[in-house]
Amino acid sequence: MKISVQSIGLTPHAPLEEYIEKKLSKLETYYDKIVECKVYLKVENKSDKENKTAEIILAVPGDDIVVKKTTSSFEESLDLCADVAKKLLIKKKELA
Repeated sequence: MKISVQSIGLTPHAPLEEYIEKKLSKLETYYDKIVECKVYLKVENKSDKENKTAEIILAVPGDDIVVKKTTSSFEESLDLCADVAKKLLIKKKELA
């Protein structure tokens, strides 16, 4: 699975990119037909504390899986996205 990261309005540091790779590469264990994974990181309204948005788009045969979460840190947003994506992938595998 190819993982690409795009960040809007910020530059992700190396530990964050490693964290993304490690976290999202595990998704392949739940569904092995993932073609690619696109990650979008964005800082929303600067006055809010919970302004770090992570969006994951998993390209899978059929419909793409899109998960978007906003929290106070990118790591937390990514964790929530990965958890939801994991559930959706398991459901997709069961229906296949």
